[in-house]
Amino acid sequence: MIFQTIVALATPPLPSALAIIRLTGQDVFSLVEKISDQSFTQLTQKTMLFGRIKDGQEVIDQVVFLVFVAPQSFTGDHVVEIICHGSMVVVHQILALAIQHGARQAEPGEFSLRAYLNHKIDLVQAEAVHDMIQAPTPEAKRLAIQSLEGNTSALLAPLRTKIADLLALMEVNIDYPEYEDIGQVSIEKTKQETLEMLAMIEPIIAQAEQSRYIHEGITVAIIGRPNVGKSSLLNALFKEEKAIVTPFAGTTRDVVEASFNMDGLLIKLLDTAGIRDHAEAIETIGIEKSKQSIQKADLVLMVVDATDAWNQEDHMVFQLIKDKKHLLVYNKSDLIHDKEQGKLYISALKKDISSLKKAILTLFEVHDQRLQQPSFYQSRHIGELKQIQSALKKAHEDAHHLLTIDLLAASLQDAYFHTVTLLGLEGSSALASDIFSRFCVGK
Repeated sequence: MIFQTIVALATPPLPSALAIIRLTGQDVFSLVEKISDQSFTQLTQKTMLFGRIKDGQEVIDQVVFLVFVAPQSFTGDHVVEIICHGSMVVVHQILALAIQHGARQAEPGEFSLRAYLNHKIDLVQAEAVHDMIQAPTPEAKRLAIQSLEGNTSALLAPLRTKIADLLALMEVNIDYPEYEDIGQVSIEKTKQETLEMLAMIEPIIAQAEQSRYIHEGITVAIIGRPNVGKSSLLNALFKEEKAIVTPFAGTTRDVVEASFNMDGLLIKLLDTAGIRDHAEAIETIGIEKSKQSIQKADLVLMVVDATDAWNQEDHMVFQLIKDKKHLLVYNKSDLIHDKEQGKLYISALKKDISSLKKAILTLFEVHDQRLQQPSFYQSRHIGELKQIQSALKKAHEDAHHLLTIDLLAASLQDAYFHTVTLLGLEGSSALASDIFSRFCVGK
């Protein structure tokens, strides 16, 4: 595939010690020769050169050229990276020269798109480039690097091969229907192998659903009646006086938000107004926002005063959260002596919340072993994996009901289609365009 040479600044557009300008395309060597004092067209392997960028006889800058010869480059085409001084005057002059001599300003994500179109990376790897840049925690970055190196895509390879092999057997039967024994073998084999395939994909989906929380984080709403220690808990979790704490009920009037990394899990905290029946007008608005926070939360922490029996307001709050994923958190444990077994006790004021952190990490299955494993983690990935699972279930059910081979093949073809769509091997151009449009220019 022949592409026009593109150029972009690959470092932030700010004054700095150095800047990197990236170019790629099949004629990039001849183009860079026109604006420099170096020769590139005879190069056969990657190298580094020191030289000058020139506009005719005028020297623009002294630079270092990093040269990558196709196909041994990120994009699969020739690549030249110009390391120049970080003055924006210099940068704009070099970009203008490159465009003047035939290059085009790159679109967002176009370098990664070239790599994808040249089959240097698949779609999951391409998405990982963006995820590496945007990773909110070191743990999310680890997930992205596993995908970038191809380890995540490799999880699907055995399943894809198994589906293809079974489809090949069915094609023989469809092409030669007179061999009834082959048809019988195909049906029995489909029953057994689709069961094996389902057993292969189920742990991949389960891992992906848990890894999504590492990639995206979880929204946690802290809920309870007034003055049970919700704001103190937010401050303890965040290790900062983020919320105002007073002895007076109704201090929190609006939702207070904060984010932090809890041992690999990005927590987006929502501290809400205390929920009670009788409240003044402004406080009532805050209570309505608290109820909205419950709806959008992945996890609700209902804070209860451990020194006091449940009252009507506690029961009212519990009715709001009982159908959500939640934890009952008994606060002010430092003020009681007899603790009931099975209850989750903390002291937000004393910053004694280790039991709560452990409970949250256990609930979302975040642990060191999981963080080291490759895993799909994006909503798109999970959607495609579930489509594969659904098609395999249908193929198994159809085989159990002795449907014809062509109908069995249709379900398996659907499963195969979603494996290649997930990896972008035969995905639509619209899907690829949507993904790469989110990238920054220069990647």
